[in-house]
Amino acid sequence: MEPQTADRTQSPSSPSLDSLDSPSAPGPLASFVRFVVCGGGIGVLSSCAVPLVAMTMPWAVANAVITVASTLLCTELHALFTFGTGRRPGWRRHLQSSGSAAAAYAVTCAAMFLLHVIQSAPGMLTEQAVYLTASGLAGIGRFLVLRLFVFTNGRKSPLRPRRPVLPLPRPVLTQAAVATTC
Repeated sequence: MEPQTADRTQSPSSPSLDSLDSPSAPGPLASFVRFVVCGGGIGVLSSCAVPLVAMTMPWAVANAVITVASTLLCTELHALFTFGTGRRPGWRRHLQSSGSAAAAYAVTCAAMFLLHVIQSAPGMLTEQAVYLTASGLAGIGRFLVLRLFVFTNGRKSPLRPRRPVLPLPRPVLTQAAVATTC
């Protein structure tokens, strides 16, 4: 009797070994809700931290420091919870995520600059409202970038529709059929 070996080939309907190791990725709506909870929660904490840190340094520098710290934390949360990768993000995903964070930083800085151009001495409540609004708009764009490009988990981008794969039967050629044709 021969020892049995594991069959490494899989039919199209059988699950891959990779899908057994990681949890299934949540759908777009569930991901967005998780993104809002994680990113929004960190965003609210960041919006409170920026004015406090800005008391000791220029506002743009304080925003940059808080943005870097919150981006690192959010990327960890998004990999593990929001997009369900099942593992912590590596440096590559952190770097990819930083591009969308840089855009969010630019949006919040521009919003605060415009606020201070329009109103020379806005109150903290006004600053909070402008900052949170700008962060919310930037967050929607960031969600799309993270979902479509950074945390794809091997799924195809919705921008490129996936074509169905049809398994074709393998032709069975007997030795006699090959011998007669050659």
